[in-house]
Amino acid sequence: MLMNFKNGTLVLKWQRLFENNERLFWVLHTVGWAGFAVVYYIGSFLHEVRPIFLFIIILNSYAGWILTIPLRYVFRWARKQTVGRLLFTVLVSTYLVALVWAVVKNVNYWEIYKHGFRPEAWYMYFSNTIDSMIMIGCWAGLYFGIKNFEMLQREKQNALKASTMAHQAHLKMLRYQLNPHFLFNTLNAISTLILMKENDTAEAMVSRLSDFLRYSLDNDPIKKVPLGQEIKALRLYLEIEKVRFGERLEVTWDIEDDCEDAMVPSMILQPIVENAIKHAISKLQEGGRLSIVASRFGNDLLLDVADNGPGADISDGQLSRVGGVGLPNIKERLHALYNRNFAFTVEHNQPQGVRVSLRMPYDVKDV
Repeated sequence: MLMNFKNGTLVLKWQRLFENNERLFWVLHTVGWAGFAVVYYIGSFLHEVRPIFLFIIILNSYAGWILTIPLRYVFRWARKQTVGRLLFTVLVSTYLVALVWAVVKNVNYWEIYKHGFRPEAWYMYFSNTIDSMIMIGCWAGLYFGIKNFEMLQREKQNALKASTMAHQAHLKMLRYQLNPHFLFNTLNAISTLILMKENDTAEAMVSRLSDFLRYSLDNDPIKKVPLGQEIKALRLYLEIEKVRFGERLEVTWDIEDDCEDAMVPSMILQPIVENAIKHAISKLQEGGRLSIVASRFGNDLLLDVADNGPGADISDGQLSRVGGVGLPNIKERLHALYNRNFAFTVEHNQPQGVRVSLRMPYDVKDV
């Protein structure tokens, strides 16, 4: 038991080490140059060298440790630039550091190991620059390799988080958004139509409800669907709600043609529309109006759902309502799928009501 506890603590410490990029860099940086010193020292056994050569190895390794630190910040800046500028910056900075390191190594060798020996020409201080360039190039390669590995790991974590959040959103949608209250109202409306001998309307209602339930259950929320398919399911939902509200529910659509094939998370609009019906349309005796708009702006897809209801308390672009499920789920799913490349805002509609706006990357392929 004690051994398992120690092993678990050790694993936790290693996880914390790899999660902290700053600490990880300094550990790997120091271990790498210490390893260079050990290999250099073992290689010195092939030649007859005096014991002071160990001191030269330590000085050279320490110089390499110091000189490569600025490369980290240069490379961090270069990774944000274009490919051409990145390659130019890496090559130039790597060569300059290698040149300086070669001079330092030659000075250490001649001034310390050779007791003040002076080469015949000044340019001899720049000898063995190629060897230094190879070593610094290996350092640069390891730096970019580790950075790319970290980026791939983050992408895997985001994909896993998106998968988990999508499954949770699907379950919550079945439990909260498509709740028994909605089913009760729909079935009650169907029962009323049957009692009124409006069998054709009741049959159409059952068909719409069946199609909507099939859509919500069959579509995997992990995958994206074309916006046109999402709009079709949303129309089914609204047709069901129109039986309840009749002429009190007015819906206007403004969907641009090139947005029909845009890929969006499944069931992304239905919770927003249901929220508007529950907190806006149902509060108005004379009924209300919903406006659903989809447009494209550059490489972004813009979705808007607005109502003319009594409004709501809004703070910093979000509802101040506590305990809501639908809208927070949407924001979490968007964050898991697109990281920071999305926008989700709630604002006052003019002249009254609430407007919910979504911005996400425009993509016609399911990735």
